[in-house]
Amino acid sequence: MVVAPKSKSAEIRARLGYPIIDIDGHMNWIGVGDSLRDYIRQVGGSDAPERFDREAKRSNSQLQGGSPWWQMSGDERRRQRIRHPAWWPFPTKNTYDRATSALPRLLHERMDELGLDVTVLYQGFIQSHHHDDELRRVGCRAFNMWQMDRFRGFTDRIIPSAAIPMHTPQEAIEETEFAVKELGYKVICIAAFVVRPVPRYEREAAPFGEENFWLDFYGLDSAYDYDPFWAKCVELGVAPTTHSVGMGFGSRRSISTYMYNHIGHFAWAAEGLCKALFFGGVTRRFPTLRFGFMETGVGWGCNLYADLAARWDKRNGKAIANLDPANLDIELMSRLIEQYRDEKVVGSLEDLRASFRPERAPDNPNDFAACRIEKAEDIRDLFVPHFYFGCEADDPMNVWAFNGGVNPFGARLRPMLSSDIGHWDVPDMTKVVEEAYELVEKGLISDEEFKEFAFLNPVRLHAGMNPDFFKGTAAEADVQRLISETPSALE
Repeated sequence: MVVAPKSKSAEIRARLGYPIIDIDGHMNWIGVGDSLRDYIRQVGGSDAPERFDREAKRSNSQLQGGSPWWQMSGDERRRQRIRHPAWWPFPTKNTYDRATSALPRLLHERMDELGLDVTVLYQGFIQSHHHDDELRRVGCRAFNMWQMDRFRGFTDRIIPSAAIPMHTPQEAIEETEFAVKELGYKVICIAAFVVRPVPRYEREAAPFGEENFWLDFYGLDSAYDYDPFWAKCVELGVAPTTHSVGMGFGSRRSISTYMYNHIGHFAWAAEGLCKALFFGGVTRRFPTLRFGFMETGVGWGCNLYADLAARWDKRNGKAIANLDPANLDIELMSRLIEQYRDEKVVGSLEDLRASFRPERAPDNPNDFAACRIEKAEDIRDLFVPHFYFGCEADDPMNVWAFNGGVNPFGARLRPMLSSDIGHWDVPDMTKVVEEAYELVEKGLISDEEFKEFAFLNPVRLHAGMNPDFFKGTAAEADVQRLISETPSALE
């Protein structure tokens, strides 16, 4: 065993008097290919690993893992507009940390040194995005079995998340039930969206490419009714969490600069899901359901929350009448145009009048109808208790979440410590807590707000769905004491 010097993060944790819960860490496995293939073979049959490999290479979606970018010339990249993928994604200079991110027992041994009591790990992103229906489900099932076997004996401090396929509510329900009931998972990870072919192009047998797909965010305009899946999450006591990429879509398709594609891409995917859940009325229909958005920061959440309040004020079911063309006084408008127009106004008066004639109204002009909002403060109640935001330690925007003077209705959003250990932005694992606590040392947030960030909000997310979530973990005693002494803390 390598004995490491005590870190500042460990010293901070020692004097806080409550656990620090990392809501989003990562493992960078080494040499796991053959062992995972054995599980794929066990679940899908003897030829499943080979079919799995072929599907990954065949798929156009860059969510599948791997990229032809590396084998292309500059001219080929420009011709096909292949976005620049990640390069050198793992810290290597710190060999001790690199090994820690690959070896569960070493990570478990170092948790005190890192100043962390519990970490939740996210790994199975790729499996849930396969287009092939069978291989997607086989991949998620095999990964979930393999991963839980890897972490047995370490789950008092390391909590893995199960990969859940979301192409249909039924497959999501089945894998969630298996992961929770059969394998013992307490955390599930869903993709923020499903990439689906536009029906028109599907009928015309066009190849599945970036110009003819749409993104299904489940809550709004979905191909399926996902309410049965949300109900199953409530029944099983698991909070749907997501850790989805947004590179390769919209403006994040630079062929030359990884950073251009990377900045904001997790937040972009999460925002699409969050808006769909809100406008689709999911948080209204499922008042106890909570969602976690990993590695996204909270800045976009504050912005979205403020935008919802501002837009509802101008476009709610009653206020939208102010914009209805039918309310325009055509005669008065015509007289004013005739009186004040000049030679630069082109067209006849009748043409100008026609341009102001009422348009056909939407079936329901109230975009907030599914939310059933009766007063502006309902927006706070339908948003704040339901959405939790994984924030990296060095993100200064974490401060915004606590600023009730800026956030509408005095709201404090719910950010959580999201370490991202194992990835390039954490060159030294021992400095995560130290960096996060700098906001307190600089006077930007209070000690009590740091407690919300590092302890209370992670507990609210998971124990708010399942009071026994932290049973058997290093944080069990503190969480149980919190619940027994202050039951309202989970609200």
